[in-house]
Amino acid sequence: MKQILVADDEPNLRRVLAAQLQREGYEVHAVADGAEAVAALDDHHIDVVITDLRMPKMDGMELLQHVATHHPEVPVIMITAHGTVDTAVEALKLGAFDYVTKPFDREELRHVVDKAARTGELRQRDVQVEERGRYRLIGQSEPMVQVYEIIERVADTPSTVLITGESGTGKELIARALHEQSRREKEPFIRVNCAAIPPDLLESELFGYEKGAFTGAVTSKPGRFELAHRGSLFLDEIGEIPPSMQVKLLRALQEQEFERVGGIKTLHVDVRLIAATNRDLEQEIAAGRFREDLYYRLNVVQVHLPPLRDRISDIPLLLEHFVEKFAAKLKRSVRGFTPEASALLLKHPWRGNIRELENVVERCMLFCDGGRIDVPHLPAELRKTASAGTPTPEGLVAPLSLSPGSEAAGLKEAVREATAKLERELIVRALDQTDWNVTHAAKVLKISRKSLQTKMKELGLREA
Repeated sequence: MKQILVADDEPNLRRVLAAQLQREGYEVHAVADGAEAVAALDDHHIDVVITDLRMPKMDGMELLQHVATHHPEVPVIMITAHGTVDTAVEALKLGAFDYVTKPFDREELRHVVDKAARTGELRQRDVQVEERGRYRLIGQSEPMVQVYEIIERVADTPSTVLITGESGTGKELIARALHEQSRREKEPFIRVNCAAIPPDLLESELFGYEKGAFTGAVTSKPGRFELAHRGSLFLDEIGEIPPSMQVKLLRALQEQEFERVGGIKTLHVDVRLIAATNRDLEQEIAAGRFREDLYYRLNVVQVHLPPLRDRISDIPLLLEHFVEKFAAKLKRSVRGFTPEASALLLKHPWRGNIRELENVVERCMLFCDGGRIDVPHLPAELRKTASAGTPTPEGLVAPLSLSPGSEAAGLKEAVREATAKLERELIVRALDQTDWNVTHAAKVLKISRKSLQTKMKELGLREA
């Protein structure tokens, strides 16, 4: 059952909201101010926060900032009176999910909360790596270096960017990096997960609506394009947009103009669009589910995020980061993984990519009472798949004899050795498979020919 936190200093409104949400099947925690809301967030697994703008002790904007910092996966819905709608719109630009106005329409509230709950589910499955308000990309592998080079070249341009990659690879991190490294950095970064919005509500979500445009439209509301004016609009899972909406989106991108639902006034915006998908859009075009002209408009610059199995040399860095993150979050003294556990992690196929790796680290830290996570602490399914055999050779890591105080250095050295052995084995296999044709082997390994030549030189291999 989804848990909703309602923060409002009006007792009657709290009771009405709680009763309505409970009828919709939610578990509700109702508090009188922002300070109580912060405590409730620590005590319960909250899925959605609904907060009034004006409250004693800590107002809605302060609560929004707290949630954005400490619980970034939790959507925040603002409650506002008609006279403070401008403040609510500003809250949206600062990261609030949506707002409703007093007196709110029951059906509108139901739609907003349902949409927020589904978006929260998707956010919890995303990789949220944040440091001091800025999102940090982790990895030094060749595929990630290529990604960094593209970001550096195109971030401070108005060009549309299409981010592709499997689920769990961290596509939103790339979108935020593009925004934060551009001159639009101080302007809004507005995110829309197209998979979380019902098709019949997508137009009003993107373009807004006028009062009376449909049942429940008790006031006018700006859409995400308006909110992103002078900033960046990130359309995640853009492959989920229905064909009926694709032509309207195409016009908005080409002309930078649109009309609200139920409106007649044409609105003009300055928006840098970033889109992401885990679908093969060319296949979607062939199947008639995606417009070819929209695809070419989106695909001005493409950034492809490689799956984790193609950048295994980044796993040690990711492990180090997630251990540090969850040690602080879970208040654990775990310092890392033993060499034996690290070897199994390098052998795992990671079909869920970084998202799966993050979940595994959190789970291991919950069940580890010592200083280091060992093989028995790993999930049973991971131990099983790793021992069943993968492209990784056996015996990657030799037993270590670690003296006191040298554990961290020993672990890092063991992981480096394991990674080097694994790279050598995979490169030799690819070369054998292609009769030592470096060009063909590079394609098999999905790296550039130059990168393969560099690796061969480092590993003492020569072209035949």
